[in-house]
Amino acid sequence: MPSDIIGTEVLEKKGDEKSFRFIRGPVFCNLLLADEINRTPPKTQAALLEAMQEKRVSSGGEEYKLDAPFFVLATQNPIEQEGTYPLPEAQLDRFMFNVRIGYPSYADEVTIVESTTGEVAADLQKILSAAEVLANREVVRRVPIARNVTGLAVKLVRATRPDQPESAAATTEFLAWGAGPRAAQFLVTGAKTRALLQGRPTPDLDDIRRLAHPVLRHRLVSNFHAEAEGVDKDRIVDLILAEVAP
Repeated sequence: MPSDIIGTEVLEKKGDEKSFRFIRGPVFCNLLLADEINRTPPKTQAALLEAMQEKRVSSGGEEYKLDAPFFVLATQNPIEQEGTYPLPEAQLDRFMFNVRIGYPSYADEVTIVESTTGEVAADLQKILSAAEVLANREVVRRVPIARNVTGLAVKLVRATRPDQPESAAATTEFLAWGAGPRAAQFLVTGAKTRALLQGRPTPDLDDIRRLAHPVLRHRLVSNFHAEAEGVDKDRIVDLILAEVAP
């Protein structure tokens, strides 16, 4: 329920006086991990959407701000359908990346089994404070980017929109709905971050290409033709990239 995430109001009695007190839920944190987010019903998804977009929650006519930084990591089980509720496009659009995780390699699976079945104790070390995360975010925003790199991000996103002059051929054939401006913003922000992580002072065109799949795959809506032909979102992004950014 929404109250399980954002919190709930309880009635307190002190003497003859009664009052409501808001007890904060787990959403009041810096990093929220939503495991199997598609198991949450629509009302709970709406409550989480407000937190993701507005960085605040509402309860009992009052608004409560969340501490910065606040961001959400979520998982979905792609093969389980019963008892799940598809996330609305508005909420999917708030996630920067959609990363597909397949089966682990043999070596990774051995490590997983050994670390979860033996006497292995996790040794957690603090890496960054909340203030340092915010400072790093501002550093990313100050990274310079060439106009043609930004232009490619915008051109790529506009090519995903059907019935537009910039539409790619694959878009006209396979998509019912394309990505919005937030996709271009995340492409540029992700490209800047990728460049910094690799020790480069500014992103290039390849950074945009590399991030196209995780940024776009959850923002595209396939049409009936794509579903009938078995053409998935990654294949559609490949076709758009080949036409727009070869």
